[in-house]
Amino acid sequence: MEINPRRARELGMGRPITRRDFFDGVAMAAGAAALGAAAGCGPGFNNSETGVIGTPGLEVPTDVTFPPTLHGLQGNTASALSVPHALRDDRFWQYVGSPQSTGENYDLVVVGGGISGVSAAFEWLRLNPSARILILDNHDEIGGHARRNEFTPRGRSGPLIGYGGSQSIEAPSVWTPEGKNLLKQLGVEVQKFEKYFDQKLYDKHKMFDSVMCDRETFSTEKLIRYTPGIKAEEWVNQLPIAPEARKDLLMLYTNPPDWFPGLTQEQKEDKLAALTYSGFLRNVCKVHPDVERFCRTMSSDEWAYGTDAFGAIDAWGSADGWDYPGFQGLKLNGDKASKYNSPSMKKEWDADDAYIYHFPEGNQALVRMMVGRMIPGFSSSTDMDGITTASFDYSKLDRGSNRVRFRLSSPVVSVENDGSPDTASTATVGYFDGHQIRTVRAGAVIMACWNMVIPYLVPALPPEQKTAMHQAVKMPLLYAMVQLRNWEAWQKMGINHTRWTGAYWCVSELDYPVSMPGYECPKDPSQPINVHMIATPCQPGMSPSEGAVAGRHVLLKTDYSYMEYTIRDQLTRLLGPGGFDPGKDIEAITVNRWGHGYAPEYCRPWNLFYPDGPTPADAARKQFGRIAIANSDSIPAAYADAAITAAYRAVGELSK
Repeated sequence: MEINPRRARELGMGRPITRRDFFDGVAMAAGAAALGAAAGCGPGFNNSETGVIGTPGLEVPTDVTFPPTLHGLQGNTASALSVPHALRDDRFWQYVGSPQSTGENYDLVVVGGGISGVSAAFEWLRLNPSARILILDNHDEIGGHARRNEFTPRGRSGPLIGYGGSQSIEAPSVWTPEGKNLLKQLGVEVQKFEKYFDQKLYDKHKMFDSVMCDRETFSTEKLIRYTPGIKAEEWVNQLPIAPEARKDLLMLYTNPPDWFPGLTQEQKEDKLAALTYSGFLRNVCKVHPDVERFCRTMSSDEWAYGTDAFGAIDAWGSADGWDYPGFQGLKLNGDKASKYNSPSMKKEWDADDAYIYHFPEGNQALVRMMVGRMIPGFSSSTDMDGITTASFDYSKLDRGSNRVRFRLSSPVVSVENDGSPDTASTATVGYFDGHQIRTVRAGAVIMACWNMVIPYLVPALPPEQKTAMHQAVKMPLLYAMVQLRNWEAWQKMGINHTRWTGAYWCVSELDYPVSMPGYECPKDPSQPINVHMIATPCQPGMSPSEGAVAGRHVLLKTDYSYMEYTIRDQLTRLLGPGGFDPGKDIEAITVNRWGHGYAPEYCRPWNLFYPDGPTPADAARKQFGRIAIANSDSIPAAYADAAITAAYRAVGELSK
């Protein structure tokens, strides 16, 4: 991955790259001091120092009291990953001394401060109002993948807020009972978004969906706009693909045959369940290779991998508009999902919810509402209408007087039952504070972190449970928020969302037009706006889990400067004809790196045990003494309500 220096200057690059922008690897240095610096930890924790987020030596400037305002590389930074990676690689314990007790005792310790972990603490406190709870997390921010990005553009009164991870309350009509229960407790009335989300804003400006046939895929770069009412013939004939490919693609959209004549619906579903969508196009439809290349990133946004790994049965279930053509001729009954469709697809099969249930900061709003209710003084507001514009005091998170404490930049390194798992009544949790391992005692522990890391933290787990946990391979992805001076070039180009066919970033889109009480989204093209961009590093030609591992290795070696370069380059290629100037129009960039991103979902053709089971998650999520397992990995599904359901289950197990 190389940067052309001349092109970089043309794109307006030149800002210095900070320590936080370097790729992981700093933990290779010897000694606990190096580990501590890499982890963003200081020589000890301080519960009351105003203006300090987490530990005094945290690699966040002490004048930064609000992590969402940090730009550059965020999320799974080297600071957050160095200790977990050192544990994985067996290069941690030789550098640290004996654990030292803090003398702290809690009714519950939660490992992982994302949606699942915070939901677990919130539910435990509801059931046990006098409980003492500690939440530990290796990141510098609450919420895990639910992360808020905030900008202060010139010419705007107040901040411009975006999301850096967990996006929306997707399909709330079919949320799990536990998810719906939490929304009710928090007073989140999802119907309000029908007013808060301006569903016609971009249409009013004649801005629509589009696809960029990019130079990484085809010899000629061409932007295609999907204007309302456009016919397949009109836009397919504009594609820079071979004439035979245009003919094949048009056939897939308008008149595909029955590819499996004489077979029953069940037999046709069996056939599709054994194929990827790319395999379906190549081997069943036998279309020109340019057709498969054009379609390959159709699944990348939602699944974090391309159609070379995305199952044909789920492509059939997702076919809509211009996505996943070629299935109409099979005449499959779509009244219900196939038994082979992925769990989330089955769940949302009959849901017709619009994609509008979205806070400007995404689902971190839910986390902040819960934390604000558990920790006095953290948030000036804890209701749906006030959380986006509330003020937050991070110095309140870890005060000794709190019943609930949230300790950031504190990677957990060990969890063990005090005695036999069958009889233990307490457990001991160790975390690294940058200088040494500190331990706390807990009546119960909920592991709400990535399930694949748990075997390194709880080495006494049964071997079969460890094996099952290692199969929870998360999908890597990047969510970038790019704050622009205005969106006039987008309006001139007539687009608000673009899928790229093969470039580094697979999606470029204007942020969702959501206004909340006291917060106004950009409504005029002359106003500053956020652009959301998605990259999915999962490597092609492999299963999702194999591609995720390979892609994560590449991602962790990719410097922030390359990410910035590709952002500037792609936006210029997309918007340059509309007058876009990257040097002037890009005012700030935040890249949220999630090397361990979407929870893996069971799907065909890769998981042959699905749907009949048993599944690895069945074994992985079993309670182990006073230790219970949460996180959306334990469902598994990459959705907020799945994380909440996992939390409630873990609380229920430990409460028996």
